[in-house]
This record gives sequence, structure tokens and C-alpha cells, in this order.
Amino acid sequence: MSLQLVDALPRRVETTFKEAKSSEALVFSATEVDVIRTAAGIPFQIRYCPSLAKKPEPHKEREHKKSEGDKPKKKFDPFESPPASLFITDIPSNTSNPSHFLVLNKFPVIPNHFILATKENKPQTHFLEEDDLAAAHACLKSWVVENASSTQKHDRLFAFFNSGEYSGASQPHRHLQFLPIKSMRDGQTSEDLDLLVDTILENGVPISSPSPSSIEDESIENDNTGVIHHPGLPFMHFAQRFSADPTGTELQKIYRKLYYLAQDAVQNYSQTSQRGLFSTATASDGDLPISYNLAMTTTGIAILPRRSEGHVLLGDDGSQIGYVQLNGTALGGTLMVKQKKEWDMLRKSPAVLDEVLSSIGVPSSRAYTVPPSL
Repeated sequence: MSLQLVDALPRRVETTFKEAKSSEALVFSATEVDVIRTAAGIPFQIRYCPSLAKKPEPHKEREHKKSEGDKPKKKFDPFESPPASLFITDIPSNTSNPSHFLVLNKFPVIPNHFILATKENKPQTHFLEEDDLAAAHACLKSWVVENASSTQKHDRLFAFFNSGEYSGASQPHRHLQFLPIKSMRDGQTSEDLDLLVDTILENGVPISSPSPSSIEDESIENDNTGVIHHPGLPFMHFAQRFSADPTGTELQKIYRKLYYLAQDAVQNYSQTSQRGLFSTATASDGDLPISYNLAMTTTGIAILPRRSEGHVLLGDDGSQIGYVQLNGTALGGTLMVKQKKEWDMLRKSPAVLDEVLSSIGVPSSRAYTVPPSL
């Protein structure tokens, strides 16, 4: 898919962001940033943003209204008719019937955070379709091509997708999100701060788990050829590299194979741990039975199956310090905290990071019948 834009995508996003910020059409929240490491030495960027603690959470609003006995109201869809001040462009832009559009995130903590949403209100909990993946890849590729004159390797985009109740998803209207890597780095220049998904794709090794058993699509190969993981991470994940110019069909085949591996992982963990995380059958309306995060770059895709939206931080006396929630930016090697106690604890006790990462997904020690070789 080609975006068919008149202006370069980076320039259009940056211009729209500056104008929206200046007019207060969006609310930008500054963050403090630090870097902590897992037990295996893998760096994670931690961001402290106290203003996010004041932002209402959709699921809590629903619970509040339910407890009050209010009649359910139609949930506001920010992508149904996005304000002109946040709108970037239709995708493709040269057709009278575009399938997607680009819009700024209204509450960003990283500059130039934008979103690819479907024109039609399609569910976030269904499979991504060929045109979703093709449009996302077109954005990634366009950003790189149009920044080709730059000498900075970080002039790229990170794409992520949240699906399911444990994924950190906040809107049911299908959308993928994009963050410029240069903006994510906040001026940090250390070369060991590459995206986590880059680390996985560049240093990953073949997985040793069985081929996915839950594949229902005959067009998807039932084998693990090309599927890799990073054995140093405490959660189970699946990734695969792709060619420099993949088709939408190729992207969908890779995505679905990785998804089915993730689904098997959650199902196996649910059965052995008796956690009840897995729905034995896909809902009749097309909802998928697991929660997961997806990350995409111009070189590959990674999927992280989820079993929890976050992790409770406990003090030495067993008291609750806070609750850390993660979404698809976890595959970018980034996590956000809203409370000072959470920020202090993670920075002073880096070992807690492994606990957080292990708790949100399938622990890697439980991921495979045969442990992956280093």
C-alpha cells in the first residue's frame, strides 16, 4: 500500500502536532525519564508522568456508572469524527473511499504520537486485516524513506497495537499507534537504548516450542520456521523478520502465525496454572480469546501474549506501593508510572522490573516444554 501523500509524512505529523499543541487542541504531558535494566541486562526506559494519574480510566468509569445504576450509554468514540485540529490525513489520501486515517493522540506524553484508525468502526479485539497491516507498514516505510537524508539511525517509527482486556487497550475502535523513536529517546544518545523489538529481531534465536496447534486458517503455515525470541526476557514472546518490501498478504500470514503461537502459550499456561485466562472458543462475533500486544518495525513483527494489565508493587512490609500498567510500548522497552513511589521503587530496586514483566505475560520459564537454548 502507498500512502499517496502530497507532503512528507514526518513533516505533516510534526506540523499538525505543533499547531495542535499551540492551540491546546491536545494536552501534552511532560515526563521524567530514566533507564533501568532487567536481570539479563536488557535496558528499559521508565517514564514518570504524574499528570496521568488524574486522567480517568475507561473501565473505572464504566464500573462507577454501573454501581450507580445508570443506564448504559453509548461509549464515546474519538475516532468516529476526529477534530480537524488533530486530523492528519486519510489513507490512502488520493481516493474517495479511504480505508484508514491518521490522527494525533489527544493526550500524548511523547511528541508526535499519532494513530492509524479504521474509517469503519471495526473491533480492536478482532484479527487485524491485510489492509490494517499494509497501512501500518506503509507509514513505517514512508517515515524512513522521507528521513533518508538524516544521519540518525533513530529517525524511524515504532508501531504498536493493544488488543484485549489485559493489553492496555483503551478504545474499542480498531487502531494502531506510532511513536517516532527520536522522540522516545528524549535526547538520550547511548547506543544501548534501542527498541526492545529491535533487540529481539536483531539478536533473537529460534524458538523451541511446538508448532501452533490452534491454527484455523489453512493459508497459515503450521510450523515455526523463522519464528524467534530473545531468551533473556522474562516473558514469552514471538517474533519474525520479514523482507524489505512485504505484501499485505505476507504480513498477515506472519502476524497470524505469531498470534496462534501466543494463543497456544496462554492456553497452555491457563491449563497448567488453572488461572482461567483462556476462553476455549472464539466468540461468535469474532472476538479473539486472548489479550496481546503487537509491535512492528520496517524489519519485523513481535507479539507479546498477556495475562495481566499490570503488576502490584509491594513494599518490604507487604503494603501496596502502587500498580504499574503496561501496553504495547513494553515491546518498545518503555514503561510508564504515575506515582512517585512507583518511580522511586523501580529505580532503586531494578530487580522489580523482572517481576513486573513476568507478571504481565506468560513467564518464560513456563513458556516452553523444552527451555530455549542460549
